[in-house]
Amino acid sequence: MKVFISADIEGVTTTTTFNDCITSSAKYEYHCEQMTSEVIAACEGAIEAGATEIVVRDAHDNATNIDIKRLPKCVKLIRQWSGHPYSMVEGIDNTFDACMFVGYHSAASCSGNPLSHTIDSNPFWIKINDCIASEFMIFSFVAAYEGVPTVFLSGDMQLCDDSATLHPKLVTVSVKKGVGASTASINPILACDLIRERTEKALKQDLKKALISLPQNFNAEICYKSHIDADKYSYFPGVQKISDTNITFSSNDYFEIVRFLKFCI
Repeated sequence: MKVFISADIEGVTTTTTFNDCITSSAKYEYHCEQMTSEVIAACEGAIEAGATEIVVRDAHDNATNIDIKRLPKCVKLIRQWSGHPYSMVEGIDNTFDACMFVGYHSAASCSGNPLSHTIDSNPFWIKINDCIASEFMIFSFVAAYEGVPTVFLSGDMQLCDDSATLHPKLVTVSVKKGVGASTASINPILACDLIRERTEKALKQDLKKALISLPQNFNAEICYKSHIDADKYSYFPGVQKISDTNITFSSNDYFEIVRFLKFCI
């Protein structure tokens, strides 16, 4: 079994403030250690389920957060950014049997995590086909576009609840709940135990029944916090500016949607 894992940091159990997630912070290494531990737990669960090849995409900030020396021998780690529109799942293709997401967070404009955002801090929200789009939604759809089912998600409670119906075999682990600027987090060791247990469960399902069919048509809309961004990105080919702060882009090809997001956020 070949498994792809995308890992972020704002949805791991220890992070609460944006300062926790930036490289210049004195606390940053502490949270990177937890990010690494949660990824290792997911890898261990995958191995118990029969995975012999695992690719991990470090998908936060400069994408050099995970300690490669601690990963199991069968794991390959993708670091830094090439500029490809697949971004947080760059490296995925149709040779993988399943995709999993670790440390993800609620979407911009959602209250489930003090660190809620979508890709960058510029958008107030992003919608795909009129639904608020989280990074998990955007990039799990990339996996589906490549023919790979998404079966596991860990992160904050709202993201897990909001995402429950996106994929028919999705198994989730909620490691914290956001209330205003605060978080109520479970024990970091318990978080790893649950991730290990439930990734194994997720991968032992009938994966043939886990793949979704994407819509035939897509409309993406971005509401920016600043009208200046809406004006600037309205010049991207195919974009329509529909208000002082909002632009839209439509396509029958989901790759074109993620390319639009890559260049307009």
